[in-house]
Amino acid sequence: MTLSFRRQVLKHLIAAAVGTVAIAGAAHAQSSAGVLRVSAIPDEAPTELQRKFKPLGEYLAKQTGLKVEFTPVTDYAASVEGLINRKIDMVWFGGFTFVQANVRSKGQVTPLVQRAEDEKFRSVFITTQPGINKLEDLKGKTLAFGSESSTSGHLMPRSFLLQAKINPDTDLKRIAFSGAHDATVAAVAGGKVDAGALNISVWEKLVEGKKVDPKQVRVFYTTPGYFDYNWSVRSDMDPALKKKITDAFLALDASTAQGKEILDLQRATRFVPTKTANYGAIEAAARNAGLLK
Repeated sequence: MTLSFRRQVLKHLIAAAVGTVAIAGAAHAQSSAGVLRVSAIPDEAPTELQRKFKPLGEYLAKQTGLKVEFTPVTDYAASVEGLINRKIDMVWFGGFTFVQANVRSKGQVTPLVQRAEDEKFRSVFITTQPGINKLEDLKGKTLAFGSESSTSGHLMPRSFLLQAKINPDTDLKRIAFSGAHDATVAAVAGGKVDAGALNISVWEKLVEGKKVDPKQVRVFYTTPGYFDYNWSVRSDMDPALKKKITDAFLALDASTAQGKEILDLQRATRFVPTKTANYGAIEAAARNAGLLK
């Protein structure tokens, strides 16, 4: 399959997901006048991503004076290509996806803000098996990661496994990629795999929402902290618009009703500025694991 053909397939997949012909425009289309097109890596169900973004989108529209449209994408790679090819203006990236976009664009992607929680984000390993109580117990077992491009659902869990002298590709019976954090939990709870690795924030949300029984599915290992998610834009975005967006995020305050609603949905206490250098360790981990191409 040629690169040109793959791009055409991706273009039509995104168009179907969004339900608009605008996203399937020319490869070099510029941002629509008066519209801020926003997307997010599909690490949760599309309906959940839409629900989480709605109040934030309305807030950003008021703060920027632009119409804000949420554009779902089919996979992690589509979020990277959408931003680089100017079909999307701003994306909620995981740390690894940001690194991929930055490398792919030769440094033409700028991270604006991250949640305070993303300065020391963590992953959890979960299981239903009584005989699995530490990473070493995974040898000979089956394990589900999330998406292959997920920071908290694959890259960093793999990195910590390698640090524990466990090679997932040779020491485990089988590894699988569920595609999303909530799908990893479902795979473990349903007995499809012995264990799984996922984003701690999604895990806590599922437990709080009683979508999973922590007595049946339990955490047996929590990783050390690392930098993760951020909101990124193309580096050539109008500086005035970058500042408006950044200031809007930084102004969110949990003491106000609107701020609390948005921050709660984003599972954040507040947003803080971020920079490319914060993701150097993730880039190093990706190169060490052979996952950065």
